[in-house]
Amino acid sequence: MPGETGDGEFQNGRRSRNVETLRDEGEYFVHVKQFQKAIESFTKALEMSTGDKNCLVTRSKCWLQLGNAENALTDAEEALREDKDFIRGLYQKAEALYQLGDFETALVFFHRGHKLRPELQELRMGIQKSEEAINNSIGVPESVKLQASGDLSYFFKHEEEEKKKQKELAQQAFSAKSKTSYSDSKAKQSKGTYQKPGAKKETKKERERPKSGGDSKTIKQLLGELYGDKEYLEKLMKDKSLTGEKSPMERDIKHKVYDGLEYLNSRADFWRQQKPMYARKRDKEKSRRSAKQQSRDPRSYILRSLDEIEEDQSEGKYEQSLKKAQKVLKQVEGMSSDELQNRAEIMATLYSSIGNAYLEMNNFNRSMEYHERDLELSREHDLEDAKSRALDNLGRVYARKGSFQKAIDVWCEKIPMSKSPLESAWLFHEIGRCHLELNQYVDARDNGRKALEAAKEAEDDTWKLHASVLVAQSEVKNGELQAAASSFEESLQIAKDLEDNVAEQAIKKALDEVNGKIVRGEGDDEDEDTDKKIEQRPGTAGSAKIESRPGSTEETKGDNNYADDFEEEKEEQKTEETKEKEQEVAE
Repeated sequence: MPGETGDGEFQNGRRSRNVETLRDEGEYFVHVKQFQKAIESFTKALEMSTGDKNCLVTRSKCWLQLGNAENALTDAEEALREDKDFIRGLYQKAEALYQLGDFETALVFFHRGHKLRPELQELRMGIQKSEEAINNSIGVPESVKLQASGDLSYFFKHEEEEKKKQKELAQQAFSAKSKTSYSDSKAKQSKGTYQKPGAKKETKKERERPKSGGDSKTIKQLLGELYGDKEYLEKLMKDKSLTGEKSPMERDIKHKVYDGLEYLNSRADFWRQQKPMYARKRDKEKSRRSAKQQSRDPRSYILRSLDEIEEDQSEGKYEQSLKKAQKVLKQVEGMSSDELQNRAEIMATLYSSIGNAYLEMNNFNRSMEYHERDLELSREHDLEDAKSRALDNLGRVYARKGSFQKAIDVWCEKIPMSKSPLESAWLFHEIGRCHLELNQYVDARDNGRKALEAAKEAEDDTWKLHASVLVAQSEVKNGELQAAASSFEESLQIAKDLEDNVAEQAIKKALDEVNGKIVRGEGDDEDEDTDKKIEQRPGTAGSAKIESRPGSTEETKGDNNYADDFEEEKEEQKTEETKEKEQEVAE
């Protein structure tokens, strides 16, 4: 029936949105290096969309980060089941094999991927490090030393027979020649006779001095703190008064020094195999070439710099990221659109990165300047994702400055660009918080309810908690005490499900105060204690979640820990417990 068909399409559409939300959430966790949570998100997404090769490859990457190469290999092989030439799957399988120590097979898959996409630097590096690991594992022919040991009686027997023949020849020469020639013949005989090794006085072969493979800089990086020990032993070895051959003690010290150096050289070889440096060293030298080489391929250099800037900001290195972004921006501004493809998009991204760095450094005016440049450039070139990102960041700057109405206006313009329920939940919540700050309680309540619906659609309990608390606070301020009590009860249940004890205690106290007002027949008054205990300032609450939205390229720091909102409540509880104990002691 038509109705059933429509319901099926709706369910399929909703399922696809849920998969997209879980995938975005997983990507966010990967970005902030919470790999176990990322695995959980991708696993849920794969339960809804079996065989999603992108989810499988990213989960494989997470397994590798956690040291589980076996599971990483399983996911990579599953991603290649339908598409044998899936380049990300080939690369991930090769990496998993390399981590498992199967360097030969890893080399095969690195080569297979390189044949399909020869321009990818990761595959070239994979080939180089696999070849180096193989060489370090099997060694080189020059390192094999043959020794004359074991049962050599066969050779000695053959030697005795040869000696006997030489003796007979010597006797014949003696009878044929004079005494003077006899001496010459004797000399020739002794010279041509094959001597038994044991016939001469046995001389002990001197032990060779250990030699380290590679230059000193590479060895230093491989050994780390042990490199100081290596330098000390080498210095000790040059001191002939301690490592000479004059006394047994000196020889013993010399052998001990050799043992230590051989051990350190073997450790360096082992770490070179586990973490090859040749490929990275060569690529690093290439990346540090002159500006002439950079000008030949400026796009790869700029994109690599953008990745470094994003990584610095994710690690909280805002000043460092700011300097890099300003340097790259200066270079991009000096290039034309013909020289650099997507120049406008790259400049907008740099404006955004600089604005975020200034925001986290509390320089709001400079942050506003660059986010406005980002927005202006995005509108000029019709870059929807960049425009959404710029509006998002501008709203956060206004909220942090206390310009709540401007923040509302900016975020309201962004609402139609929302690409996921999770993003909508955050937007409505922040708009509601701004209305609450402006004492616009009805608007705050309405936006809180919209945030709650979006959070339920996204199936995100954390944002359900934020939204339900906002609704309850707005209802209390608006004098809707019965509705506020119901909202607080819903918030309390969510806090229990999340096992957030601090939030649970604060909500319980707020609920008790609302119920007390209902019993006393009170309406809304000027008491703001309930709101103060669980209030979050707009532009900060849960803002780290924004990264999971499509179109947002920066990680946004904020007070994401809900426990911060209840710190005052905890202190009050401790004070009350202390008073009760003092009262008991007094009695």
